Amino acid sequence: MELKSKIPSGPLADKWDKHKFEMKLVNPANKRKYHVIVVGSGLAGASAAATMSELGYQVSCFCFQDSPRRAHSIAAQGGINAAKNYQNDGDSIWRLFYDTVKGGDFRSREANVYRLAQISVNIIDQCVAQGVPFAREYGGLLANRSFGGAQVSRTFYARGQTGQQLLLGAYQALEKEIARGGVKMYNRHEMLELVIVDGKARGIITRDLITGEIESHLADAVVLGTGGYGNAYFLSTNAKGCNVTATYRAYQRGAAFANPCFTQIHPTCIPQSGDHQSKLTLMSESLRNDGRVWVPKSQADCGLPPSEIPEQNRDYYLERKYPSFGNLSPRDIASRAAKEVCDEGRGVGPGGRGVYLDFADAIGRLGVHMITERYGNLFEMYERITDENPYERPMRIYPAVHYTMGGLWVDYNLMSTIPGLHVIGEANFSDHGANRLGASALMQGLADGYFVIPYTIGDYLASSKPEPITADHAEVRRSMESVLARQTRLLGIKGKRTVDSFHRQLGHLMWEKCGMARNASGLKEALNEIPKLREEFWQNVTVPGSGAELNQSLEKAGRVADFLEFSELMCLDALTREESCGGHFREEYQDAGEAMRNDEKFAFVSAWEYAGSGKAPILHKEPLEFENVHLSTRSYK
Repeated sequence: MELKSKIPSGPLADKWDKHKFEMKLVNPANKRKYHVIVVGSGLAGASAAATMSELGYQVSCFCFQDSPRRAHSIAAQGGINAAKNYQNDGDSIWRLFYDTVKGGDFRSREANVYRLAQISVNIIDQCVAQGVPFAREYGGLLANRSFGGAQVSRTFYARGQTGQQLLLGAYQALEKEIARGGVKMYNRHEMLELVIVDGKARGIITRDLITGEIESHLADAVVLGTGGYGNAYFLSTNAKGCNVTATYRAYQRGAAFANPCFTQIHPTCIPQSGDHQSKLTLMSESLRNDGRVWVPKSQADCGLPPSEIPEQNRDYYLERKYPSFGNLSPRDIASRAAKEVCDEGRGVGPGGRGVYLDFADAIGRLGVHMITERYGNLFEMYERITDENPYERPMRIYPAVHYTMGGLWVDYNLMSTIPGLHVIGEANFSDHGANRLGASALMQGLADGYFVIPYTIGDYLASSKPEPITADHAEVRRSMESVLARQTRLLGIKGKRTVDSFHRQLGHLMWEKCGMARNASGLKEALNEIPKLREEFWQNVTVPGSGAELNQSLEKAGRVADFLEFSELMCLDALTREESCGGHFREEYQDAGEAMRNDEKFAFVSAWEYAGSGKAPILHKEPLEFENVHLSTRSYK
């Protein structure tokens, strides 16, 4: 396997424009001859499918939800970054680029990040034209707020439902193309295999989740926009359906998987309330604009109502430790700081696993009306879940698994190591390094879908000129048989344990050994325990029903089976990377609680190649070169 990043030469600011000019084009009449499959209908998938259809390509779009607008992008809350400098506070494309490279702890490609910052300004114009109802100032101008890791206000938002509004914009664009006939939509279809013919991605195998039918779908190129793998931890902020199956299947067919240990812990989530829970709820990072994070200074005060703890007995620990950024410290740093004070015994709420997010000062300064206007739906959601009124009592929050920076390795054109297989949004690794700054996920998903893949897919099609294939091709039949055999095996085990019991056990193991903090002994223990759990799964799981019907137990079983394999890769990657950076915090590599990078040995992308069942994966390294932002100790103090 050879990692060719295909980063254009020349000055950083000119690379993307130069590359667009140098790429081969498909003329409008010929675009109609090409068929592209898009898997996923979130922000990345929907925007890519709609845009490629508008250009003239034939597009098939697949999602396992009952509607494209139920993709998990809808759950994003706080906002989307763009270097518009509407606040005249010193923002610029360069500053957004710098903040993102620094926020990722210098583990991302400069060229990709700069392109993202460039494109960010176009995304806002695109979404406003679609009617996305961004918040506006009194005079009608688009409003901005701050997010962690930045000292400027560059985040555009729609109260606490930005993801929902952006997805509705992309969904409307997609539905327009479906109605026109440019996109054929396949709802309730799950991708279970990638079809490769002559070394190129040429289609997918899906299961119709209503009828159970296994189907082949062929095309000239495949685009994966299937999101992240945070549900490997069982408890996360992700929708329960989010999974790793599509990208892991691509990995098994030859696509390199990059930086799988780079998972993000979000600092502002509603704490777990008991063992019965199946997921966690995100509270937007935007709340840290006006909310102040604190815990009691003394363990003795932790059981008191917050209103009875005087100001002098409160530890506003983010403001104390990181005075320059305070409550807007990046997510990885804020999460570890919360864990630290809770480990000291100063956490609040059940089990001492919580810290306060207090709006009393902001309400006194701005009034209840202004806070309601900014965060009303988030406050309402919090009260419904906890039965506590955040206008009167501080919220309780605690870190939880959220986003995954790792993903399939892609070059500058967003193509994986399998020719013809392109990967967009959270499913790829390309832009966020070891930590994602807030309000960057929506930015990357829409940048990839609206403004990058429509150019680069044309370059691939014009260069490769794929030959037609049919469903009776030997490789298509082999892929179908593989899916059917796996399904038959799962249904035939007839064991005693439920799928969820295995998933919960795996998630607990991953959180304890490969979660917010990792160490060599814990990771080795996980690498010893995961194969045992996987072996028991294949001997003792119970999957009721049949494959020829709606069977959600079968769906979950396939996804958990993949998590049981993929989690081992995550732990191996974490064990191999002997440094701390961003969301990857190795306890052995720290300085006074702060992450210690090792740029001399680990300034590279870890790209793992599948070597076969039961064999150790092969590590490939893409060196990271920093010509414009010099490597330095990441500090927010």
